[in-house]
Amino acid sequence: MKLKSKKLLGSVMLIAVAATVLSGCGSSNKKEGEQEEKLKIQFMVPSYADVPNMNDEYWSHFQKKNAVELDIEWIPSGDYDTKFDLVLSSGNIPEVIVANNITRPTLQNAVKQGAFWDLTPFLDDFKQYPNLKNNSFEAVWDYVKTDNKVFGIPRNRPQIDIGIKMRKDWLDKLNLQVPTTLEEYRTVLKTIVEGDPDGNNRNDTIGLIGHGTMSSFFSDSDGSFLAAFGGLDPIYDDHGGIINKFLTPNYTDLIRYFRQLYEDGILAQDFSVVKQTQAEEIFTTGRAASYGRNVWRDFTFEQSIQKVQPEAEVISLPPMKGPGGSSVQLSVPFSGAFYISKKVSEEKVKQILQFFERTTTMEETDYNYYGLQDIHHTLADGQPQLTELGKQQVTANGTGAIFPLAYNNKMKVVNPAAPKSYNDAKEQSVANYAEVGRIDFFAIINSDTWTSIWPKYQSDWQSMAVKAIAGQITMEEYEAYIKQLNENPEFQEAYQQFAADYSMKFPK
Repeated sequence: MKLKSKKLLGSVMLIAVAATVLSGCGSSNKKEGEQEEKLKIQFMVPSYADVPNMNDEYWSHFQKKNAVELDIEWIPSGDYDTKFDLVLSSGNIPEVIVANNITRPTLQNAVKQGAFWDLTPFLDDFKQYPNLKNNSFEAVWDYVKTDNKVFGIPRNRPQIDIGIKMRKDWLDKLNLQVPTTLEEYRTVLKTIVEGDPDGNNRNDTIGLIGHGTMSSFFSDSDGSFLAAFGGLDPIYDDHGGIINKFLTPNYTDLIRYFRQLYEDGILAQDFSVVKQTQAEEIFTTGRAASYGRNVWRDFTFEQSIQKVQPEAEVISLPPMKGPGGSSVQLSVPFSGAFYISKKVSEEKVKQILQFFERTTTMEETDYNYYGLQDIHHTLADGQPQLTELGKQQVTANGTGAIFPLAYNNKMKVVNPAAPKSYNDAKEQSVANYAEVGRIDFFAIINSDTWTSIWPKYQSDWQSMAVKAIAGQITMEEYEAYIKQLNENPEFQEAYQQFAADYSMKFPK
């Protein structure tokens, strides 16, 4: 399903003056010479790189400018959901916690049990929070609701985000064309894995890397493949309920497709146990042809691979046609949300919301990506270009982990370390993603029944899916298992609830 985009004022050029203007301007109305008391906030957030030094130039400036003292527990992204569940079960919840997935059962249970503040009366008509309203995706506040109430502050993110990567230099070396369909994709990958593209005289090239268990199967790439099978459109059962995406005939067709990739030696043979950090290391050391991650990483990945294979060229593939659509999953316009613990005082909730309000601007979003001019970046052809210090301090962990950002649909395409000409070409190459892509609406809609029952079945389903791909059971056995689940009255009740929530959040 497509979502409409929203124009935002602002440009990365604002960062050219923001560093000097904002450093002198602050966000308070205190008189000159008065000492503003810092707001201390405790966060738990996922980390996608090394834990940053909160006293470096980047973070020191951010905290001083925003009059905050940040106490952040950075959890490696691969371990975050496990840690998140443990923290919720312990009841020892930090003041602000990031939920990667707002429909996660443990989160929904905690919300309903009163672990977090209902922010609806605080936000009201957003009169006191114009940035949170105007600089967010237009419908995002409806998307994050639970029981028609707002408990989380959405972390605004672009919809153009994930691309299926391909080693273009290997295609060229083997005289292969860029694939335009899923079948062409399978054919070229089979040729690559059998063609010794790295020239080491060993049959050790991986076609497609997968990582994670099936609930996050292939993590960043499975949604793109599922979109090509039509599995990101609502699939209704005979009673008018919306079937969960994992249990649709479309997902079964996806399993069948991956089974063929596995049989052909294209799919990483240990796909179900490979962690994200391991998958990235495999790709960036030149051992795999294809991998699904953010578009902006193309340049970074290419630079890393060129250290061992100087001719490396990484592209995000154009949309490939499948039996039900194109191979593009658009991100929902938010990446999880911030939840404020009910242990926080009412007065401090207001202070935290004001912190989010004053940081949800294009100026702060630009700072998130580029840091300070002449320290973290310089201007080249009108585009901020990261310095070596910027690559260390900004790229490692931007402030986007701890405030919502302003909605901007280019921010997951542009790489701040790449030349402007490269970024301009990259934007052009993925511009049609927005036209053909689909979102995973299951990241938005809820079902109390599903939240309650799915944890009982999830592990078994993951095991069956992996076995089906690896050829350890027949597809007929897998289909019979799915049929049994879908005939369960509790599942059918959940599907009715999904349909009701879908019609409310996505009115025709």
